Amino acid sequence: MTSLKEAEKLIEIIENSFHLREMAIALYELKTEKFYIGAGAIAQTIWNIQTNRPLDYGIDDIDIVYYNPKNTEEKHEKKVVECLNQKLEEYPLWIDVKNEARVHLWYRNKFGYDIEPYKSIEDAIDTWPTTATSLGISKISEKCWEIYAPFGFMDVFNMKIIANNRQITKEIYDIKVKKWTQKWPELDVVKWDNKLVPFIEDKKIIVRK
Repeated sequence: MTSLKEAEKLIEIIENSFHLREMAIALYELKTEKFYIGAGAIAQTIWNIQTNRPLDYGIDDIDIVYYNPKNTEEKHEKKVVECLNQKLEEYPLWIDVKNEARVHLWYRNKFGYDIEPYKSIEDAIDTWPTTATSLGISKISEKCWEIYAPFGFMDVFNMKIIANNRQITKEIYDIKVKKWTQKWPELDVVKWDNKLVPFIEDKKIIVRK
């Protein structure tokens, strides 16, 4: 299966998943920033399909990311959440919105060490904890989607968990693995390795439907 075919399969999954489809449409219509739906909710929806579970099984929240270095106040993130909650009445998932331009301001308090400021949304996604969840999707027009996948799609579709140790620690990785395997014991978890997993050549793909 080529990357384009995998990308098209991913968009088909999103369009058939209520929690992903409705959020993608709402973000597209909001137009205040360029937003990506990222990480867990996407991967976990795929895992549910692969294991014949309900699409929303085990998914607690949905991660929304954007990049605005000119406005790094937390209240701006909260305003986005408020707008989305108004547009998506009775949305079943907790909406977690982060401006990746301000992550370095709070990262030490949460994880115990400093990081360099991100230069873009994509720069942030490049550091997300695993190869399967380093993934962002954005609806960019009525018929076009943009996918940013620095490690491709093979691991997420194969339910393979490999650490992306560019930023996280082994402790962070182990905590995530323990949490995920309690819900999806079918996951193929690779033990922590200090070697960096290389990026693929074409990180960004446009899918037209």
